[in-house]
Amino acid sequence: MKRRQFLKVASAGLAASAVAAPAIAQSSPEVKWRMTCSWPKSLDTLYGAAEVMAKQVAEATDNKFQIQVFAAGEIVPGLQVVDAVQNGTVECGHTASYYYFGKDPTFGFGTSVPFGPNARLNQAWWTQGGGAEVLNEFFKKYNSRAILAGNTGCQMGGWFRKEINTVADLNGVKMRIGGWAGRILQKLGGVPQQIAAGDIYPALEKGTIDAAEWVGPYDDEKLGFYKVAPHYYAPGWWEGGSMLLAFVNLDKWNALPKHYQAILEQAGAYANTWCMAKYDHLNPQALRRLLAAGAKLHVFSPAIMDASYKATMELHAEVAKDNASFKKVNDSMMAFTKNAYQWWQVAENTYDQFMIRAMRG
Repeated sequence: MKRRQFLKVASAGLAASAVAAPAIAQSSPEVKWRMTCSWPKSLDTLYGAAEVMAKQVAEATDNKFQIQVFAAGEIVPGLQVVDAVQNGTVECGHTASYYYFGKDPTFGFGTSVPFGPNARLNQAWWTQGGGAEVLNEFFKKYNSRAILAGNTGCQMGGWFRKEINTVADLNGVKMRIGGWAGRILQKLGGVPQQIAAGDIYPALEKGTIDAAEWVGPYDDEKLGFYKVAPHYYAPGWWEGGSMLLAFVNLDKWNALPKHYQAILEQAGAYANTWCMAKYDHLNPQALRRLLAAGAKLHVFSPAIMDASYKATMELHAEVAKDNASFKKVNDSMMAFTKNAYQWWQVAENTYDQFMIRAMRG
Protein backbone atom coordinates (compact mmCIF):
# COMPACT_ATOMS: atom_id res chain seq x y z
CA MET A 1 0.00 0.00 0.00
CA LYS A 2 1.35 3.44 -0.90
CA ARG A 3 2.03 5.89 1.90
CA ARG A 4 -0.69 8.34 0.75
CA GLN A 5 -3.32 5.56 0.55
CA PHE A 6 -2.31 4.29 4.01
CA LEU A 7 -2.75 7.73 5.51
CA LYS A 8 -6.22 8.02 3.95
CA VAL A 9 -7.26 4.64 5.37
CA ALA A 10 -5.81 5.46 8.79
CA SER A 11 -7.55 8.82 8.84
CA ALA A 12 -10.85 7.17 7.95
CA GLY A 13 -10.38 4.65 10.77
CA LEU A 14 -9.66 7.38 13.30
CA ALA A 15 -12.73 9.28 12.17
CA ALA A 16 -14.86 6.18 12.57
CA SER A 17 -13.46 5.66 16.06
CA ALA A 18 -14.24 9.23 16.97
CA VAL A 19 -17.86 8.67 15.95
CA ALA A 20 -18.15 5.24 17.59
CA ALA A 21 -16.76 6.18 21.00
CA PRO A 22 -19.46 8.73 21.87
CA ALA A 23 -22.11 6.30 20.66
CA ILE A 24 -20.85 3.63 23.04
CA ALA A 25 -20.66 6.14 25.88
CA GLN A 26 -24.22 7.28 25.21
CA SER A 27 -25.46 3.69 25.40
CA SER A 28 -24.00 3.35 28.92
CA PRO A 29 -25.29 6.45 30.71
CA GLU A 30 -24.61 7.47 34.27
CA VAL A 31 -27.56 6.22 36.34
CA LYS A 32 -28.05 6.67 40.07
CA TRP A 33 -30.91 4.89 41.81
CA ARG A 34 -32.11 4.45 45.37
CA MET A 35 -33.29 1.08 46.69
CA THR A 36 -35.36 1.01 49.86
CA CYS A 37 -35.64 -2.25 51.80
CA SER A 38 -38.04 -3.94 54.19
CA TRP A 39 -35.10 -5.00 56.36
CA PRO A 40 -32.97 -3.45 59.09
CA LYS A 41 -29.23 -3.57 58.49
CA SER A 42 -28.82 -6.04 61.36
CA LEU A 43 -30.47 -8.74 59.23
CA ASP A 44 -27.37 -9.03 57.12
CA THR A 45 -28.62 -11.82 54.86
CA LEU A 46 -31.87 -10.15 53.82
CA TYR A 47 -30.42 -6.64 53.73
CA GLY A 48 -27.18 -8.13 52.45
CA ALA A 49 -28.93 -9.55 49.38
CA ALA A 50 -29.92 -6.02 48.38
CA GLU A 51 -26.36 -4.80 48.91
CA VAL A 52 -24.95 -7.70 46.89
CA MET A 53 -27.32 -6.92 44.03
CA ALA A 54 -26.32 -3.24 44.02
CA LYS A 55 -22.62 -4.12 44.13
CA GLN A 56 -22.93 -6.47 41.16
CA VAL A 57 -24.70 -3.81 39.10
CA ALA A 58 -21.98 -1.26 39.85
CA GLU A 59 -19.13 -3.63 39.04
CA ALA A 60 -20.72 -4.82 35.79
CA THR A 61 -21.13 -1.24 34.55
CA ASP A 62 -17.79 0.19 35.73
CA ASN A 63 -19.77 2.19 38.33
CA LYS A 64 -21.89 3.92 35.71
CA PHE A 65 -25.07 2.37 37.13
CA GLN A 66 -25.11 2.86 40.90
CA ILE A 67 -27.82 1.82 43.35
CA GLN A 68 -27.72 3.20 46.89
CA VAL A 69 -29.36 0.84 49.38
CA PHE A 70 -31.42 2.09 52.33
CA ALA A 71 -32.64 0.11 55.33
CA ALA A 72 -36.26 0.02 56.50
CA GLY A 73 -37.30 3.39 57.88
CA GLU A 74 -34.52 5.44 56.31
CA ILE A 75 -36.75 6.56 53.43
CA VAL A 76 -40.06 4.81 54.06
CA PRO A 77 -41.22 2.21 56.62
CA GLY A 78 -40.35 -1.40 55.87
CA LEU A 79 -43.87 -2.35 54.82
CA GLN A 80 -44.28 0.50 52.32
CA VAL A 81 -41.61 -0.48 49.81
CA VAL A 82 -43.99 -1.30 46.95
CA ASP A 83 -45.88 1.96 47.51
CA ALA A 84 -42.63 3.92 47.29
CA VAL A 85 -41.65 2.16 44.06
CA GLN A 86 -45.10 2.54 42.53
CA ASN A 87 -45.34 6.28 43.11
CA GLY A 88 -41.71 6.96 42.15
CA THR A 89 -40.42 7.97 45.59
CA VAL A 90 -37.59 5.52 44.86
CA GLU A 91 -36.58 3.72 41.70
CA CYS A 92 -36.52 0.25 43.26
CA GLY A 93 -37.04 -1.67 46.48
CA HIS A 94 -36.13 -5.02 48.04
CA THR A 95 -38.94 -6.75 49.90
CA ALA A 96 -41.20 -9.74 50.39
CA SER A 97 -44.21 -9.29 48.15
CA TYR A 98 -46.64 -11.00 50.49
CA TYR A 99 -46.44 -8.01 52.82
CA TYR A 100 -48.80 -6.31 50.37
CA PHE A 101 -51.49 -8.99 50.24
CA GLY A 102 -53.90 -6.40 51.68
CA LYS A 103 -53.78 -4.65 48.30
CA ASP A 104 -54.47 -7.93 46.50
CA PRO A 105 -53.83 -11.51 47.71
CA THR A 106 -52.09 -12.20 44.39
CA PHE A 107 -49.04 -10.43 45.86
CA GLY A 108 -48.48 -13.48 48.04
CA PHE A 109 -47.23 -15.64 45.18
CA GLY A 110 -44.19 -13.41 44.65
CA THR A 111 -42.73 -14.60 47.94
CA SER A 112 -44.55 -17.67 49.20
CA VAL A 113 -48.02 -18.99 49.81
CA PRO A 114 -48.89 -21.70 52.35
CA PHE A 115 -47.99 -25.15 51.03
CA GLY A 116 -46.35 -23.69 47.96
CA PRO A 117 -43.17 -25.12 46.41
CA ASN A 118 -39.81 -25.41 48.14
CA ALA A 119 -36.94 -23.04 47.30
CA ARG A 120 -35.64 -24.95 44.29
CA LEU A 121 -39.08 -25.45 42.80
CA ASN A 122 -40.20 -21.90 43.52
CA GLN A 123 -37.17 -20.64 41.63
CA ALA A 124 -37.85 -23.10 38.82
CA TRP A 125 -41.45 -21.91 38.56
CA TRP A 126 -40.31 -18.27 38.47
CA THR A 127 -37.58 -18.73 35.87
CA GLN A 128 -38.83 -21.66 33.74
CA GLY A 129 -42.47 -22.31 34.59
CA GLY A 130 -44.06 -18.99 33.71
CA GLY A 131 -44.05 -17.50 37.20
CA ALA A 132 -42.16 -14.33 36.30
CA GLU A 133 -44.43 -13.72 33.33
CA VAL A 134 -47.77 -14.09 35.13
CA LEU A 135 -46.65 -12.09 38.16
CA ASN A 136 -45.08 -9.25 36.21
CA GLU A 137 -48.27 -9.01 34.19
CA PHE A 138 -50.04 -8.50 37.53
CA PHE A 139 -47.41 -6.10 38.94
CA LYS A 140 -47.97 -3.76 35.99
CA LYS A 141 -51.12 -2.64 37.78
CA TYR A 142 -48.78 -1.22 40.42
CA ASN A 143 -46.41 0.45 37.95
CA SER A 144 -43.73 -2.10 38.87
CA ARG A 145 -41.65 -4.92 37.51
CA ALA A 146 -40.17 -7.56 39.83
CA ILE A 147 -36.76 -9.23 39.67
CA LEU A 148 -35.92 -12.38 41.64
CA ALA A 149 -33.34 -11.29 44.21
CA GLY A 150 -33.20 -13.76 47.10
CA ASN A 151 -34.64 -16.85 48.75
CA THR A 152 -34.65 -17.93 52.39
CA GLY A 153 -35.24 -21.64 51.83
CA CYS A 154 -37.86 -23.37 53.97
CA GLN A 155 -38.52 -21.26 57.03
CA MET A 156 -39.24 -22.24 60.60
CA GLY A 157 -42.71 -22.37 62.13
CA GLY A 158 -42.07 -19.74 64.74
CA TRP A 159 -41.65 -19.15 68.46
CA PHE A 160 -44.45 -19.81 70.95
CA ARG A 161 -44.79 -19.06 74.64
CA LYS A 162 -46.52 -22.41 75.19
CA GLU A 163 -46.55 -25.75 73.39
CA ILE A 164 -48.92 -26.15 70.45
CA ASN A 165 -49.92 -29.81 70.19
CA THR A 166 -53.40 -29.69 68.66
CA VAL A 167 -55.38 -27.43 66.37
CA ALA A 168 -57.41 -26.34 69.39
CA ASP A 169 -54.21 -24.99 70.99
CA LEU A 170 -54.08 -22.33 68.26
CA ASN A 171 -57.42 -20.87 69.29
CA GLY A 172 -56.96 -17.26 70.37
CA VAL A 173 -53.19 -17.28 69.89
CA LYS A 174 -52.03 -13.83 68.80
CA MET A 175 -49.19 -14.46 66.37
CA ARG A 176 -46.97 -12.24 64.31
CA ILE A 177 -47.23 -13.96 60.96
CA GLY A 178 -46.64 -12.39 57.56
CA GLY A 179 -49.05 -12.01 54.70
CA TRP A 180 -51.47 -14.58 53.41
CA ALA A 181 -50.57 -17.17 56.06
CA GLY A 182 -52.37 -15.01 58.60
CA ARG A 183 -55.66 -15.75 56.87
CA ILE A 184 -55.01 -19.49 57.33
CA LEU A 185 -54.22 -18.93 61.00
CA GLN A 186 -57.56 -17.14 61.33
CA LYS A 187 -59.36 -20.16 59.90
CA LEU A 188 -57.71 -22.26 62.61
CA GLY A 189 -58.76 -19.88 65.39
CA GLY A 190 -55.62 -17.78 65.69
CA VAL A 191 -55.27 -13.99 65.58
CA PRO A 192 -52.64 -12.84 63.03
CA GLN A 193 -50.59 -9.68 63.51
CA GLN A 194 -48.55 -7.98 60.77
CA ILE A 195 -45.51 -6.48 62.51
CA ALA A 196 -42.19 -5.36 61.00
CA ALA A 197 -39.00 -7.11 62.13
CA GLY A 198 -37.76 -4.49 64.57
CA ASP A 199 -41.07 -4.38 66.47
CA ILE A 200 -41.56 -8.12 67.01
CA TYR A 201 -39.40 -8.66 70.10
CA PRO A 202 -40.95 -5.83 72.14
CA ALA A 203 -44.42 -7.16 71.29
CA LEU A 204 -43.45 -10.66 72.44
CA GLU A 205 -41.76 -9.35 75.56
CA LYS A 206 -44.76 -7.23 76.58
CA GLY A 207 -47.22 -10.04 75.87
CA THR A 208 -48.95 -8.09 73.11
CA ILE A 209 -48.51 -11.25 71.02
CA ASP A 210 -48.17 -14.90 72.05
CA ALA A 211 -46.04 -16.14 69.16
CA ALA A 212 -43.99 -14.92 66.23
CA GLU A 213 -42.40 -16.25 63.08
CA TRP A 214 -39.64 -14.60 61.11
CA VAL A 215 -37.29 -16.65 58.93
CA GLY A 216 -35.04 -19.23 60.55
CA PRO A 217 -32.34 -19.79 63.17
CA TYR A 218 -29.75 -17.29 61.96
CA ASP A 219 -32.11 -14.29 61.79
CA ASP A 220 -34.24 -15.45 64.71
CA GLU A 221 -31.19 -15.62 66.96
CA LYS A 222 -30.34 -12.02 66.10
CA LEU A 223 -33.88 -10.94 66.96
CA GLY A 224 -33.73 -12.73 70.32
CA PHE A 225 -37.13 -14.43 70.31
CA TYR A 226 -35.88 -17.46 72.27
CA LYS A 227 -35.49 -15.28 75.36
CA VAL A 228 -39.24 -14.73 75.71
CA ALA A 229 -40.89 -17.55 73.73
CA PRO A 230 -38.87 -20.79 74.08
CA HIS A 231 -40.90 -23.25 71.98
CA TYR A 232 -39.48 -23.33 68.42
CA TYR A 233 -41.56 -25.09 65.79
CA ALA A 234 -40.93 -26.53 62.32
CA PRO A 235 -41.69 -26.40 59.50
CA GLY A 236 -42.96 -23.03 58.37
CA TRP A 237 -45.62 -24.56 56.13
CA TRP A 238 -46.55 -21.10 54.93
CA GLU A 239 -43.03 -20.49 53.59
CA GLY A 240 -41.62 -23.57 51.95
CA GLY A 241 -39.15 -21.58 49.86
CA SER A 242 -39.71 -17.84 50.14
CA MET A 243 -38.55 -15.66 47.28
CA LEU A 244 -37.43 -12.08 47.78
CA LEU A 245 -38.08 -9.62 44.99
CA ALA A 246 -36.53 -6.37 43.83
CA PHE A 247 -39.41 -4.20 42.63
CA VAL A 248 -38.49 -1.65 39.97
CA ASN A 249 -40.60 1.34 38.99
CA LEU A 250 -41.92 0.42 35.54
CA ASP A 251 -41.19 3.82 33.99
CA LYS A 252 -37.61 3.71 35.27
CA TRP A 253 -37.24 0.13 34.02
CA ASN A 254 -38.45 1.03 30.53
CA ALA A 255 -36.07 4.00 30.40
CA LEU A 256 -33.00 1.81 30.99
CA PRO A 257 -30.80 0.61 28.11
CA LYS A 258 -31.43 -3.06 27.37
CA HIS A 259 -28.02 -4.12 28.65
CA TYR A 260 -28.67 -2.33 31.95
CA GLN A 261 -31.93 -4.25 32.25
CA ALA A 262 -30.04 -7.49 31.63
CA ILE A 263 -27.42 -6.56 34.23
CA LEU A 264 -30.14 -5.89 36.81
CA GLU A 265 -31.67 -9.31 36.15
CA GLN A 266 -28.27 -11.00 36.40
CA ALA A 267 -27.39 -9.14 39.59
CA GLY A 268 -30.68 -10.27 41.10
CA ALA A 269 -29.93 -13.88 40.15
CA TYR A 270 -26.53 -13.63 41.83
CA ALA A 271 -28.10 -12.16 44.98
CA ASN A 272 -30.64 -14.98 44.96
CA THR A 273 -27.93 -17.66 44.92
CA TRP A 274 -25.85 -15.78 47.51
CA CYS A 275 -28.80 -15.44 49.87
CA MET A 276 -29.75 -19.13 49.77
CA ALA A 277 -26.15 -20.23 50.22
CA LYS A 278 -25.60 -17.94 53.19
CA TYR A 279 -28.70 -19.22 54.98
CA ASP A 280 -27.72 -22.84 54.29
CA HIS A 281 -24.29 -22.10 55.77
CA LEU A 282 -25.38 -20.17 58.86
CA ASN A 283 -28.71 -21.70 59.92
CA PRO A 284 -27.24 -25.00 61.21
CA GLN A 285 -24.72 -23.18 63.39
CA ALA A 286 -27.35 -20.82 64.76
CA LEU A 287 -29.78 -23.66 65.55
CA ARG A 288 -27.13 -25.39 67.67
CA ARG A 289 -26.52 -22.17 69.60
CA LEU A 290 -30.25 -21.62 70.14
CA LEU A 291 -30.72 -25.13 71.51
CA ALA A 292 -27.74 -24.65 73.82
CA ALA A 293 -29.35 -21.42 75.05
CA GLY A 294 -32.54 -23.23 76.04
CA ALA A 295 -34.75 -23.18 72.96
CA LYS A 296 -37.05 -26.21 72.76
CA LEU A 297 -37.39 -27.65 69.26
CA HIS A 298 -40.74 -29.12 68.15
CA VAL A 299 -42.37 -30.33 64.95
CA PHE A 300 -45.98 -29.42 64.19
CA SER A 301 -48.23 -32.44 64.67
CA PRO A 302 -49.71 -34.23 61.62
CA ALA A 303 -53.14 -33.01 62.75
CA ILE A 304 -52.03 -29.37 62.62
CA MET A 305 -50.33 -29.85 59.26
CA ASP A 306 -53.40 -31.58 57.77
CA ALA A 307 -55.79 -28.95 59.10
CA SER A 308 -53.56 -26.15 57.82
CA TYR A 309 -53.35 -27.70 54.36
CA LYS A 310 -57.12 -28.19 54.19
CA ALA A 311 -57.75 -24.59 55.29
CA THR A 312 -55.27 -23.33 52.70
CA MET A 313 -56.90 -25.17 49.81
CA GLU A 314 -60.33 -23.95 50.91
CA LEU A 315 -59.22 -20.33 51.15
CA HIS A 316 -57.48 -20.39 47.77
CA ALA A 317 -60.60 -21.82 46.14
CA GLU A 318 -62.74 -19.12 47.76
CA VAL A 319 -60.52 -16.25 46.64
CA ALA A 320 -60.02 -17.63 43.12
CA LYS A 321 -63.78 -17.42 42.48
CA ASP A 322 -63.75 -13.63 42.58
CA ASN A 323 -60.15 -12.69 41.77
CA ALA A 324 -59.05 -13.49 38.21
CA SER A 325 -55.43 -12.50 38.83
CA PHE A 326 -55.21 -14.73 41.89
CA LYS A 327 -56.75 -17.65 40.02
CA LYS A 328 -54.38 -17.27 37.06
CA VAL A 329 -51.23 -17.21 39.20
CA ASN A 330 -52.47 -19.90 41.60
CA ASP A 331 -53.33 -22.25 38.72
CA SER A 332 -49.88 -21.69 37.22
CA MET A 333 -48.01 -22.32 40.48
CA MET A 334 -50.04 -25.30 41.64
CA ALA A 335 -49.86 -27.10 38.28
CA PHE A 336 -46.11 -26.63 38.22
CA THR A 337 -45.71 -27.68 41.87
CA LYS A 338 -47.76 -30.86 41.52
CA ASN A 339 -45.78 -31.98 38.51
CA ALA A 340 -42.43 -31.05 40.08
CA TYR A 341 -43.07 -32.93 43.33
CA GLN A 342 -43.92 -36.09 41.40
CA TRP A 343 -40.32 -35.98 40.20
CA TRP A 344 -38.87 -34.68 43.48
CA GLN A 345 -39.96 -37.77 45.40
CA VAL A 346 -38.06 -40.04 43.02
CA ALA A 347 -34.46 -38.86 43.38
CA GLU A 348 -34.05 -35.71 45.47
CA ASN A 349 -36.22 -36.76 48.42
CA THR A 350 -35.00 -40.36 48.39
CA TYR A 351 -31.38 -39.23 48.44
CA ASP A 352 -31.98 -36.58 51.13
CA GLN A 353 -33.76 -39.03 53.42
CA PHE A 354 -30.91 -41.52 53.11
CA MET A 355 -28.28 -38.86 53.79
CA ILE A 356 -30.17 -37.56 56.83
CA ARG A 357 -30.18 -41.07 58.31
CA ALA A 358 -26.55 -41.69 57.38
CA MET A 359 -25.30 -38.41 58.87
CA ARG A 360 -26.83 -39.26 62.24
CA GLY A 361 -24.25 -42.00 62.69
